[in-house]
Formats: sequence, C-alpha cells, structure tokens
Amino acid sequence: MPYETLLLERSDAYAVVTLNRPKVMNALNRALFSELDDAFTSLAEDTALHAIILTGAGEKAFAAGADINEMAKLSAIEGQQMAQRGQAVFRKIETCGKPVIAAIQGFALGGGCELAMACTIRIASEAARLGQPEVKLGLIPGYGGTQRLPRLVGKGAALKLLLTGDMVGAEEAFRIGLVDEVVPAEALMARAETLARSIAQQAPLAVAGCLRSVDGGYDLPLEAALELEASLFGLTCATEDKAEGTRAFLEKRPPTWQGR
Repeated sequence: MPYETLLLERSDAYAVVTLNRPKVMNALNRALFSELDDAFTSLAEDTALHAIILTGAGEKAFAAGADINEMAKLSAIEGQQMAQRGQAVFRKIETCGKPVIAAIQGFALGGGCELAMACTIRIASEAARLGQPEVKLGLIPGYGGTQRLPRLVGKGAALKLLLTGDMVGAEEAFRIGLVDEVVPAEALMARAETLARSIAQQAPLAVAGCLRSVDGGYDLPLEAALELEASLFGLTCATEDKAEGTRAFLEKRPPTWQGR
C-alpha cells in the first residue's frame, strides 16, 4: 500500500524504509507510527527479505523526535497511551525476526534516538547528533529510552545523557556504544546496503535464531540464557538449511538457502 509518511523500497534481499517527513525533520506523529506498524508487519511476513534498512529523508535528520504539537495537548492518560503505542511499534521493529540497520544522518533526538536504539545495528554519519532531550520539555523518554539506553551504554553514561538532555556527536556516540559504526555522510547508505547484503547471504533461519537468542536471553540469568541458546541451536539442527550449509561446506561450494 502507498504510505504518506514513509517510503518503502524492496530489493532482491533487503528493504529500505525511509521516514518521509523531511519538512519537520521526520518528526514522529500518530500517522507515522501507524504506517511503521503496518510496514514492519508486512516486512516481517515477507520471506524473500532478509534484512531491513531504516533511515530518514533529507540530510538534516534521521528523526528529530516526537511531534511537539501533538505532545503539548496530552493529558496524563493520553500520554501513557501514546507512550505504550510507541513502545509497541518499536518493540515490533526490534523483534520482527530480521536484522534492522539504522542509517543515521543528522539529528536522532528523543523518539528518533529511541527508534534507532530499537534497531539491531546503528550506523551513523560523521555529522549525526544523538540525544534524549526530553527533560528540557518537562518530560522523560516514553518510547523505551530510559530502558534501552542504559542497556547499550551503561547506567552512568545513560543517566548523564538523560538528566542533562545533551546531544552527542557521532564519534562520542561510537565511543560509548550508542552507535556501532561511523562513516562519512556520503558513504552512509552504501555502507548500510553492504551490511544488509552481507547479512542476507547467510542462512535466514540461523540469522533469526541469533536474534531470538540474544533478545530472549539478554536479561536472563546465564544458566537460563544458555538453556535458551541450546534449545534454539537444536531447532536449527533440524532445518534443511543446516543440512545444506554443512553439505556445501564439505563440498567446497556456496550454499543455497531455502529458509526451511
């Protein structure tokens, strides 16, 4: 279906989702959340796709945060409902079963930073600026920022950003672990596409298994997490892709994955 706030392009093995509100620096509003929800539902079900790139239109921003015009009118109940809606959409992105690569140019602030953190891998241009400035508006992050940020950068570094509302540049974001790579702006999409193609060459069920194991085991005690890993390893042992992968290795040829 055509979208009003998103662009969606499919290639042979990966898709590119572009937040398309450049006049307002891709601010996140209700319509964009609804379309993200619909798009990622569709992409999760598309067995031909093995990776997703998420980026923003224009050079100024990945996403500059939530739509302040909408937020200014919220009551307590409406605010909680808005946060829960955003959290659900971001969790859908995080658990869609395919790696999601955030290609971050310009500003990724507030909800935009939270959206990037819900992605599997974050690549930033040298000009990117990231932060959680909600305290400057009398708010706290509502789309997972107080939870994913400490998990990525540690409690102290997270609280420093959350309590000051300060932005950090790409290099500092890389140093603290908020982003995984920094590249020149002109190379951002090419690097994201190279990474997407590299992932798409691997066994799709194995990739999905890695995502499930890391996501499901990250906050478990080690013994329980190891049990989860063992069970998922066992499931991959029963797949046609495992039989093909081991056979191709022994026969010294590239594998042909079936996703079964």
